Amino acid sequence: MATMFTKMLILFVVMLLAFNKNSSGLTSNPKIRCIGKEKQALLKFKETLRDDGDSLSSWGSENDKNECCKWRGVKCNNHTGHVNVLNLSTWSLTGKISPSFLELQHLEYLDLSENNFGGDYTPIPNHHLGNVTSLQYLSLGGNYNLSGGNLEWLSYFPLLRHLDLSMVDLSEATNWLELVSDNLPLLEYLSLRDCYLPNQVPPTHPLNSSLYLTVVDLSNNDMSSLIPDTFGKMISIVHLNLAYNDFVGRIPKSFANLSRLESLELKWSHVTEQVAVVLDKLSRSEKSLQILNFDSNELSGTLPDFTRFSSLRELHLGGNKITGAFPKSFRQVLPNLVVLEFYGNKISGMLPDLTTFPLLTQLDLSNNSLNGTIHKSIGQLSKMEHLDTSLNSLEGIISESHFLNLSSLKYLDFSNNQLIFNISSSWIPPFQLDVIRLESCKLGPDFPEWLQNQNNFSKLDVSGAGISDDVPNWFWDLPPNLVNIDISNNQMKGLVPDLSSAVSLFKINLSSNSFTGQLPRFPSSLTVLDLSKNLFSGSISFICAVSSFMYVDLSSNQLSGGLPDCWEPFQSLQVLNLANNTLSGELPRSFGSFFNLKVLQLSNNNFSGKLSESLKNCPRLIIINFGGNRFTGKIQPWLGIRIPNLMILSIRSNKFYGDIPRDICLLNSLRVLDFSQNDLSGKLPRCFDNFSVLVQSDYSMKETADFAFFSTIYLGNVLVQWKGQERGYQRRLRLLKMIDFSSNKFSGEIPQEIASLSELVSLNLSRNDFTGKIVQNIDRMKMLESLDLSRNRLFGKIPPTLAALNFLSVLDLSNNNLSGKIPTSTQLQSFDASVYSGNAQLCGVPLLDKCPGEEQGGAPGNKKGIQEEDDEDWFTTSAFYISLCVGFACGFWAIFGTILFSSVSRYAWFKFLDKVADWLYVTTVVNFNRLKRRLRAKSALVKRQKLA
Repeated sequence: MATMFTKMLILFVVMLLAFNKNSSGLTSNPKIRCIGKEKQALLKFKETLRDDGDSLSSWGSENDKNECCKWRGVKCNNHTGHVNVLNLSTWSLTGKISPSFLELQHLEYLDLSENNFGGDYTPIPNHHLGNVTSLQYLSLGGNYNLSGGNLEWLSYFPLLRHLDLSMVDLSEATNWLELVSDNLPLLEYLSLRDCYLPNQVPPTHPLNSSLYLTVVDLSNNDMSSLIPDTFGKMISIVHLNLAYNDFVGRIPKSFANLSRLESLELKWSHVTEQVAVVLDKLSRSEKSLQILNFDSNELSGTLPDFTRFSSLRELHLGGNKITGAFPKSFRQVLPNLVVLEFYGNKISGMLPDLTTFPLLTQLDLSNNSLNGTIHKSIGQLSKMEHLDTSLNSLEGIISESHFLNLSSLKYLDFSNNQLIFNISSSWIPPFQLDVIRLESCKLGPDFPEWLQNQNNFSKLDVSGAGISDDVPNWFWDLPPNLVNIDISNNQMKGLVPDLSSAVSLFKINLSSNSFTGQLPRFPSSLTVLDLSKNLFSGSISFICAVSSFMYVDLSSNQLSGGLPDCWEPFQSLQVLNLANNTLSGELPRSFGSFFNLKVLQLSNNNFSGKLSESLKNCPRLIIINFGGNRFTGKIQPWLGIRIPNLMILSIRSNKFYGDIPRDICLLNSLRVLDFSQNDLSGKLPRCFDNFSVLVQSDYSMKETADFAFFSTIYLGNVLVQWKGQERGYQRRLRLLKMIDFSSNKFSGEIPQEIASLSELVSLNLSRNDFTGKIVQNIDRMKMLESLDLSRNRLFGKIPPTLAALNFLSVLDLSNNNLSGKIPTSTQLQSFDASVYSGNAQLCGVPLLDKCPGEEQGGAPGNKKGIQEEDDEDWFTTSAFYISLCVGFACGFWAIFGTILFSSVSRYAWFKFLDKVADWLYVTTVVNFNRLKRRLRAKSALVKRQKLA
């Protein structure tokens, strides 16, 4: 009987499926003609769109296009002929969505995703409410110019099972969670990714649709709140993506209810919890969880046992605060693990045996504290495609065995370790790499021959690899898809051939090698070129053929000749560094065509003539360094007017003359101002308090993104006179705040406004003709480390406020007309006497010249010192120590004997000792301090006698 019932049930199900197939009709039936009203609605819909790809060419009213059920993207019900599917996804359509499609009252499936629809859009205008209540699938995702309003229109689609509004503007939907929950009880798929959702998420609102929801994607919305407990009540949830938000705090305990969870993504949030606790809260999904992504959070603790999550395929915990070594449980097999990412933590110890993950395709352990060697067994991971252990302290030998079976490897990054490659020149790798990053690994001294067998790489970095060989000719036969090559910081030699055929190449770094010869031709697509610190010679005329440059560094070579006059097309150029060559001549007129230029380095060449007026057309410059040339003329006011964002301006060691225009003070972002070693004259402008970065500490912290970028990675040096020496600044450039007007012909008084530069680190006004007194309120320059006012005609006393500069480590006031006593302070007396030399009327320590008051009181002082010396000699005689021993013995036994044999005496003695304890302590401290003062006085007397 049961068997008969089962057969009948199966027959009924088959018949039902057949009926559904015939009635639903998602494919066109040639016998069914579309309904005229719906055809007209579709044509009206088309009229409002721009169809550059001709995707709607099959739509029309012509005889051969009369049947709308055969139009592309349109499907009709086989039984009724009504349009029930409209799929226009990824057709590059542009325009507004016409409400005419609402006349398709039997529409069940609508997909307009990945187009360019725009404007304010509410799918159901008021006069059509309720027309399309049968809709089950709605996808408008990827239309980033589309606005979805407040989402109240969702109430007219109660049958929706799939809703994708990703990238639609939902910033007005303040109660989106309630609207979704209350109006869509059958919803299974919800994607509101990148929708500008309102900042706060209601933490406890129950979801009526939680029984059916399996996929929820709310990523990239910048929502900042605790992770709502609501998500833990979606018992049917399978995929939950909350990544790229600002969720804070801990994982709700309700997540323990998610027994069907397969993927949980919370990357780039602020989850603060121990990893082990997170896993405990996901314990009910041990059998189902496949993807766990908590990249870039604040997870802490040590690595727990992951092996209980037996279905785990991807584990992403990079960019957290995880510490400790790999646990022993990592030796157990996770047979399904494909991706393992622990980058950017503080994991220490040695690498575990990774052969327990036989399906591993991606391993990223970069930027940790791993040490020890890489075991050869890693070469057994035949599925491995991405291998990154960079930025650790790994060491040891890398041989062919490490790559034995890595035939699938595409991405290899061992950079910034202490690894030594010991590979035969005849070795043929089993892989073809796409990315090769071996920076700071030891590959040399010979050029690695195994690279000859790599024909498909797009990125190559073997910088700092200890290669001191001639580059073989085969190397320059570059792969056609190569985009980035970095072989810098080696000692490679030879000529660089014509590379103009490498059309995909956009970045080349050959710096810090020993390449010679003329500069070669490069592809016109190149954007970054660094050939600095080589031995290239000849002209730079090649540059005219590559107008796409954004970054060019040709510094520290042997280049010569003038600059070509072909700079008009270089509208993308941001950094140009030609420093430390022998280039000459005047700047061409077209040299000022760089509207986007940020850094211009021409220092230490033989350029001459006046500054080109065309530089006024470079308003975005933040660094100008023309030092060490033969430029002449006056400093032009337009430097302060037309280039307002300058942060570093150096024209040192040229032939500029005249005074400093007041307009220079308009550069309120200035950090380095170096006009030293010129023929400038006149008085300094009294407007230095306009240099906001040098005046206000809070303003100094508001560092622009441009300066933060270029001062950190900018490879050219800014030469400055710092603490008496010429130095090149690179990595610390962003910390330097200095003014250097030394070796000119400036006159007059030092402006009082200069004391307002409280953030200034170095001030050099030496070798000029300044007169007057040192500014009295110099103590306001509280960050000053270096002050040089030497070789001027300053007079008067050194202000006592100078002693308040706590960071001052370099001082030179020599060769002026200063007078009086050097202010007394530990700091000012610690400088060498040469700091104050050449001031005839200056006196006091550390100078040998005593001040008048000190000479008059010298005799009594000396007498007292001699008396103290005699008194102190008593402490160094043998009689003192004999008396000390005898007195101690007598006193000890007199007291100890009495206490030992008499209890009354013991009580009296201890009571007496208690009363005098404080007196003894105070007396001891006072006498000890008096002795120290005497010793210091004796030392000072001996020192003065030696100086005399």
